[in-house]
Amino acid sequence: MASLNDHEVKALFEAPNVAVISTKNPDGSILSTVVWISLEDGVLAVNSADGRQWPGNLDREGTVTVLAYPADNPYEFAAVRGKATRATDGDDDAHIDRLAKRYINQDTYPFRQPGEVRLKFVIEPDRVTYTKQG
Repeated sequence: MASLNDHEVKALFEAPNVAVISTKNPDGSILSTVVWISLEDGVLAVNSADGRQWPGNLDREGTVTVLAYPADNPYEFAAVRGKATRATDGDDDAHIDRLAKRYINQDTYPFRQPGEVRLKFVIEPDRVTYTKQG
């Protein structure tokens, strides 16, 4: 089994690769959403706006799977299954700005809506896998 510290896994999460986050809806169905993700100080983190479905799913249950892959080779990927919890470091707004800088080269997140509250979640992995083909 791989870990977040493995060179190939770290490279996928430290590069501006989008990820797919999958959470469980209240009815038991799975919701998968494309997200920006970061690996900072050995911790995976994602960010969203309060009121969206997938953050509500994480607040309710926390079970999550994240899959990251480079756009030029979807057959190389890292998958992380684990538990996500809301970050308590007060870094929610600064985190989305760091993600905006990395993904779209903007100093601040340009898509913020009036009154929007940002939420940062950190992911504690239970299982990490890495695959590379092609």
